[in-house]
Amino acid sequence: MNLEYFMAKRLASSRESGNRLSRLMSIVAVVSITLGIAVMILTVAIVTGFKKEISDKLVGGSSHIQITNLDSNHSFETNPIAVNRELFDKLNEVEGIRHIQKFVTKGGIIKTQNDNQGVMFKGIDSDFDKDFFSKYIIEGQIFTVNDTTKNDVLISKKLAQLLKLKLGDKFDAYFIQDPPRVRRFTICGIYSTQLEEIDKSLVLCDIKHLQKIYGWTENQVSGLEINIDDIANIETLSEEIGNLVRFETNEDGSMLDVNDVTQMYPHLFAWLDLLDTNVIVILLLTIVVAGFNMVSGLLIMLLERTSMIGILKSLGMQSLNIRKLFLYRAAFIVIKGLIIGNVVGIACCLLQQHFGIIKLDATNYFVATVPINLNMFDLLLLNVSSALVIALVLIIPAQIITKISPEKTVRFE
Repeated sequence: MNLEYFMAKRLASSRESGNRLSRLMSIVAVVSITLGIAVMILTVAIVTGFKKEISDKLVGGSSHIQITNLDSNHSFETNPIAVNRELFDKLNEVEGIRHIQKFVTKGGIIKTQNDNQGVMFKGIDSDFDKDFFSKYIIEGQIFTVNDTTKNDVLISKKLAQLLKLKLGDKFDAYFIQDPPRVRRFTICGIYSTQLEEIDKSLVLCDIKHLQKIYGWTENQVSGLEINIDDIANIETLSEEIGNLVRFETNEDGSMLDVNDVTQMYPHLFAWLDLLDTNVIVILLLTIVVAGFNMVSGLLIMLLERTSMIGILKSLGMQSLNIRKLFLYRAAFIVIKGLIIGNVVGIACCLLQQHFGIIKLDATNYFVATVPINLNMFDLLLLNVSSALVIALVLIIPAQIITKISPEKTVRFE
């Protein structure tokens, strides 16, 4: 039998728990660790959830990676690239690519009887992935592209409110070129991503409208949108795709350009990266507070049990074994705090995730409720790192045991 473990269990029992101060400090230590781990779980879940929600919206509005004409210079008025089977076959050989779709963009002006608004029309084809916009449709539905040119469009709630339009309304869109072109569209659906970068200007329409306005052929598009399996690999895949198409040229001799979503929205991703610093500061402060509370609790337990330590030393027990005894006692407190803290933290996350209890101003935060992203790896890492840090901190007060003299403590008693 492990003697130190047995004695630690006896010390932890209610009958052998010492005086009121010792019991109080044990409770304070458990509560501190409980609150600490719960706060850390909530912090990581909220921040990672927020980052995932925003990045998913940015990717959904465009894509992870885009291949465009180098001469387009990221403007609404694009130069075409010619898509062919050979290019698709090359891209399909790249591991990690989930979906490829064609698109055409062109700036235009929506004009109603009383208002007008500059927007970006994005033409989509039959290969368009509808999953993202389907989640944010609030009225109507997204149109399906087929061989017949459709006049249906999908616009944002923000644009509909600005132009005083509603589902089923028709409007004229003006495309400034020589000669100017006009198209009449019908609103078949209204979406709301609550992300200003998308909602303020994006209108989805049939790709054939924009190809005709540009005077392009069926195989000429503004570019290809590529979605990948894991955004963590975006830099590597973007470089790989760039190397793959670097020497591809269009019919007019222009080169292809490759950009990823972090390059298209650098200010937003830089802002999201700043959140990581905040998380690290919060986690460190929380662990430090929990660690100091545990140190205080262990010191009080040691001072209260000074006479017991002296007697154990006089009976021949080594300081190392006595340290193990009190570290076992501290471990019971830490484990209890971690278990309760995990239950509290995960329960709060699940309640918020399923019921959206805490609301946010979507205008400022881009989401209507606090987003949650629970990840088992994050939970495991938080628990293990917290336990290790607290264990290392507790070694310091445990060294006091070596300074306690059995002669003085027994004589004092």
